[in-house]
Amino acid sequence: MKSPKVSILVPIYNTEKYLDEALKSLTAQTLTDTEIILINDGSTDGSSKIIQQYATSDKRIKVITKKNTGYGDSMNQGLKTAKGEYVGILEPDDFAEPDMFKTLYSLAHKFNADMAKGNYYFHQHGQDKISQIIKPDEAGKLIDPLKNQHIFHQPPDIWSAIYRRDFLIKHNINFLPTPGAAYQDVGFNFKVLASTHRVVYTTKPVMHYRTDNANSSVKSTAKVFAVSKEFASVEEFLKNHKIYQTYAPIMQATKFGSYHWNLLRLPEPALQKFLPAMRQEFLDAKKAGILQKRYFPTKHWLTLNLLLKSPSAFLRAFRIYSKI
Repeated sequence: MKSPKVSILVPIYNTEKYLDEALKSLTAQTLTDTEIILINDGSTDGSSKIIQQYATSDKRIKVITKKNTGYGDSMNQGLKTAKGEYVGILEPDDFAEPDMFKTLYSLAHKFNADMAKGNYYFHQHGQDKISQIIKPDEAGKLIDPLKNQHIFHQPPDIWSAIYRRDFLIKHNINFLPTPGAAYQDVGFNFKVLASTHRVVYTTKPVMHYRTDNANSSVKSTAKVFAVSKEFASVEEFLKNHKIYQTYAPIMQATKFGSYHWNLLRLPEPALQKFLPAMRQEFLDAKKAGILQKRYFPTKHWLTLNLLLKSPSAFLRAFRIYSKI
């Protein structure tokens, strides 16, 4: 059988409130040569019924039903099932623009890119605000992440992009199968960028990223060290692919941004637990010679050095910053 142009993975766990809108946006795509893979991660609400309704009415839909093992395992099972030339992702509380996958596929195909990515809308209380992640001067041309390292500091919004499936298989890029949903996008995104020299962007917003879902994993503080596990996975990936020396300094700079964002989410007891471990990781990196100023945004470099020099001074400054 001829492979579809894009396989769209939808990892689903108890999102009945938004799921119909998400699936409606996929079945109405102007690119019809797709397969839609719904991964039901042990939902206990009405999500299963909605999934069945859509699967019955659209032959492009495949359903994976499994016990609740978490986002990473769901995505990995979706990747194994996918047959498309490219793979895309839609979170079940977001929804796509009608031409999302036509836009991204046409762009990827034109430039023979491993990844094609667009801007998106922040969607809150029925209102949209466009993101400015992708800048006009980097759109519509091939980008090499190694030569444009600011890309590593962009948010890891993996659901506003598509990825060449053969590229993911060749480099053994998948998700860390930790329980629940926490930071798996961080590791996946870094592995993609460290493995390719062929990325293409569009400033066109391709989907709607919902920010008013109170149950979103991005709002969870339950997994204090989940982000640390992601970067440990990235480090192992870089070593296995023999590109550690090239990307280790970039990884440290990216890691600091993710760790700092993690601090902003944590309640005080968890903050007190995470901060010493965070500091020790960067002290070890400094000792290993992979903590290098030129890879850091200036503010991040100054903030990191304050942490290394005086944790108490860092904490005082951080609390002022977090209130602002």
